[in-house]
Amino acid sequence: MKKLLATMLILVLSTPLLVISTEKDYQASNQAQYQISHSVASKANYFDSVPSNPNLFEAVNSFSDPNLRVKAKVIKPDTAFVIKKLLVNDNLVPVFLLADGSYIEASRSLVYEDILLSQEKISQTYWLEPGFTVYQNPYTNGTKTIKTKLSSFTAVKLSKKAVTPHGTYYFINQQGWVEEKYLSSRDNRIKKVQELLTKKYNKANLSIFVKPLDGDESASINADKIMYSASVAKLPILYYVEQEIAKGNVELSDKLTYTDEVNNFDGAYKTEGSGQMPKKADNKSYTVEELLKAIAQHSDNVASNMLGYYIAHQYDQAYHAAISKVDQTDWNMKDRKVSAKTAAAMMEALYHQESPVLSYLSATEFDSERISKDIAVPVAHKIGDAYDYKHDVAVVYADQPFILSIFTDKSSYDEISNIADDIYGILK
Repeated sequence: MKKLLATMLILVLSTPLLVISTEKDYQASNQAQYQISHSVASKANYFDSVPSNPNLFEAVNSFSDPNLRVKAKVIKPDTAFVIKKLLVNDNLVPVFLLADGSYIEASRSLVYEDILLSQEKISQTYWLEPGFTVYQNPYTNGTKTIKTKLSSFTAVKLSKKAVTPHGTYYFINQQGWVEEKYLSSRDNRIKKVQELLTKKYNKANLSIFVKPLDGDESASINADKIMYSASVAKLPILYYVEQEIAKGNVELSDKLTYTDEVNNFDGAYKTEGSGQMPKKADNKSYTVEELLKAIAQHSDNVASNMLGYYIAHQYDQAYHAAISKVDQTDWNMKDRKVSAKTAAAMMEALYHQESPVLSYLSATEFDSERISKDIAVPVAHKIGDAYDYKHDVAVVYADQPFILSIFTDKSSYDEISNIADDIYGILK
C-alpha cells in the first residue's frame, strides 16, 4: 500500500500544473500580431513611440476602453493632454493611453508632435503689424505669452528665425517671438497715418494726402476733393521752368524784362497779391534764378507772371501737356482748381527733378506757420491763401522723406500745423 501511494505521489509531482489567470497582456500579444500582420506603409500611419508635446489637427473623441467603443470626451486642438503609453488594442490598432485613463487612436492623421522643426540666425529689420502676440519661444502647444512695450507700426530688429508646425516665427532682440504674418518687410507706418486721418481729421472742409517718397502707398482724407489752389498753382510753373532748364532751353542766368504785358494775359496773377517785386512794371531785367527764388520764398505773383509769360508761353498747349503728364490732370491756370492729391504729385515731381527749387522752398518767409511751424527737420513747402482757402504742400525731410499736402476751406494755419505735427509724429 505504501509502495502504491509513493508511486502515485511521484506521478502527481511530475505532472505540470495548469495556472489560471484573469489577466490579459494586450500589449505583448497584440503588439506581436500587429508587427507581423501590418505592412511598413500602414505602420507609417501610426506612431511607434510616445510623441513629445502632442497636439491634435482637429477635435478628437477619446474613449474609455482601448478598443475605442465607448466615447469618453472630446479633446480640442491646442489643448494640453498627457500620453502615458502606447499600446495595440484587440483590433490591432495602435492607441494612446492618456493620463486621465481614456484612449485615442495613435494615428498620425490625428496627432502630431508640436515641436520646434528648425531654427537659424538672421539679422533683419521688420515692422510690426497690429494684432501681434509675443511668445517666450517659437509657438507650440503650451507656449506662454509675455508682455512687452512693443507697439504696432514700429521697426524691430530680428535675430532668429524658427519654424514649428504652426508656422514661422521671428525673435525680436531682447523681447520675444512673433509670428511671421505680424511682421512687414516694408515700413508700414503709413497705415497708422491712415488710422489717424480717419479717426481725427475726416472732415468735409479738409483734403489731405500723405505719401512716403520711397514707396507707392499713401494715406488720405478727401484727397480728390477739388478746391481753389491759390498760390499752390505756382508749383507747376516752378516744375515746368526746371524742366526747360534741364533740357537746355533755359539757363538760370537768362534775363527777362518786367513789362506791362507780363501781368495782362489769361492766367496771370493779380499783382496786388503776395510778393516783394514792384506791383507795376519797371522795365528792369531779372534773371530766371531770381524769379524762381521770388516765387519759392515769397510766393511772388509778379515773378510767377514773368516766368508764365516768357517761359511757359502764357500757359500754352506745350505747357499743359507737360504738366498733365505728372498726374494725368489738367491744371487749369485760369481757375486754378485742383485737389490736394494733384498738388502732392507736383511736389513729388519737383523732388525727383533734384533741382535747386527745393532748397528755395526750404527757406521761405512762411516757415514759421502751417506745416513747417513745429517740425524739427527741413521742410520744403509751398503755401496758398485766397478767400477762405488755406493750403500747404510740402516735402518733409524725415529719416524717410514724405510728401504732405493739406488743403483746407474755412480752417486755420494752426489746424494745418496740428495735422502736420500728428503725421510727423508717426513718420519722423
